[in-house]
Amino acid sequence: MERKEAADKGCLACSFPFWDKLTDAQQVFLCRFARPVHYDKGAHVHSPTENCVGILLLRSGQLRAYLLGEDGRDVTLYRLFAGDVCILSASCVLDAVTFDVHIDAEEPVEAYCIGAGAFKRVMDENIYVRCYAYQMTAESYSETMWAMQQILFMSADRRLAIFLTDELAKTGGADLRMTHDQIARYMGSAREVVSRMLKYFAQEGLVQLWRGGLTVLDKPRLQKLARGETGGRSRKRS
Repeated sequence: MERKEAADKGCLACSFPFWDKLTDAQQVFLCRFARPVHYDKGAHVHSPTENCVGILLLRSGQLRAYLLGEDGRDVTLYRLFAGDVCILSASCVLDAVTFDVHIDAEEPVEAYCIGAGAFKRVMDENIYVRCYAYQMTAESYSETMWAMQQILFMSADRRLAIFLTDELAKTGGADLRMTHDQIARYMGSAREVVSRMLKYFAQEGLVQLWRGGLTVLDKPRLQKLARGETGGRSRKRS
């Protein structure tokens, strides 16, 4: 038990910048309510109609936060990876969260989970934890507004260029193993639009398409397009 608590404490200390601002009792309390969790690929982690999961500290895998429309269509807000903290999975204890967020596991996920009730208790007691929670919420709002700005005001070719540039920045390579369906879901667009734009990019020498993915051939030109510095044929927003 002591070994587990020490491991949990080390994990939480690395993940939370407010850790050294907690009292010894608060540190012990959070460690006591931190538990390892696993989600299979495709698992539904959080929704507005289910109980609050709590704060998730991702050790491996990938989560996707999205909005779900009445017609069943969804819009990806952002994704979280190893080392990230998922705050909106505890949205029930955050008064500032007024929209309904869904969270799914895009890959098998290993994480630490601190129950929503336990986190709220420490948040109510400690101003540093409360400031951290609202800072993380503000960052989530910023990601949401950026996603909405792209969908509402940017052309499809620039949105795709931004997406490809961001994805390749995570790996440092030129290959992206992702289907057209996945790209469309992450962009909040239609598969047909993404397929048409990728074919256009291939014709322009920006990418090479292959089954299950693509290779970027001209990264500097793609980055210019992502910044809106390159002109081109007008595209419909989607």
